[in-house]
Amino acid sequence: MRRAAAAALAVTMLTGCSSTRGAAARTLPAERDADVLYVALGDSTVEGIGASRPELNYVSRLHARLLQIYPRARVENLGVGGATSADVLERQLDRAVALRPGLVTLSVGPNDITEQVPLADYQRNVETILRRLAADTQAVIVVSLLPDLAVTPRFRGHEAQAVVGQRSVDFNAALARAANTHGAHIVDLYAASRREVPARPDLVARDGYHPSDLGYARWAELMWDAVRSRIRS
Repeated sequence: MRRAAAAALAVTMLTGCSSTRGAAARTLPAERDADVLYVALGDSTVEGIGASRPELNYVSRLHARLLQIYPRARVENLGVGGATSADVLERQLDRAVALRPGLVTLSVGPNDITEQVPLADYQRNVETILRRLAADTQAVIVVSLLPDLAVTPRFRGHEAQAVVGQRSVDFNAALARAANTHGAHIVDLYAASRREVPARPDLVARDGYHPSDLGYARWAELMWDAVRSRIRS
C-alpha cells in the first residue's frame, strides 16, 4: 500500500509539470472558420464500448463541443476495442500522422495491463507514439491517464484487484513521463475514477468495466477542459 500511494503521488506530481517546449506550446486556432481535424487514438474506450449510441462516447462528445466553436471541425475515430499500445503504434499511428490533425487524443493502456504486457514495453510504445506525434504533426496532443481498474466492478473484490491497481499506477507513471517529455496535455482520469466511481456506480456500463453514457460524459467533460485551454482567444 505504501508503494502504491507513493507511486500515485508521483503520477499526480508529473501531471502538474508539463514540458514548455515543442508540442506543449501548440494551440488551436482563434479563427472560428478553421477546418480543425480531431483524430482519436486508442482502445475500446475510444471506440465507445459501453455507450448506448456512438454519439454518446467521449470522442463524439468532444467533437460536438468542437463544432460549437469550429463549425467545420471534423473527427476521425481510429480507436479499436482490444487495442494495446503496440496496436496503436502499428495500426493507428501512421494513419493519424497522414491525416495532418489539429488535435489528437490518446487513450490506451488497460489492455496492456490485463494482457500482462511488460511495463517496459508499454513505456517504449507510448514514448514512440508521442514522440512521433510531436515531431511529425502540428497537433495539440491530449493524453488521458488510465482510470484505476481496481475500482471497477470487474476487479473490485477480485483476487487480481491489488495487481491491476498497482499496474494502473505504474503504467500511468510511465505514460505521464512520456507525455511530459513530448509536451502533451495530461488529463487525470486516474484520480477522477478513484474519487468518483466507488460512489457513482452509474458511471460504469453493465459490463462492470467500460464507462456508461454518464461515464463517457464525465470523461468528455474532463478532456474538454484540456482542449479548451489550448484554444487561442
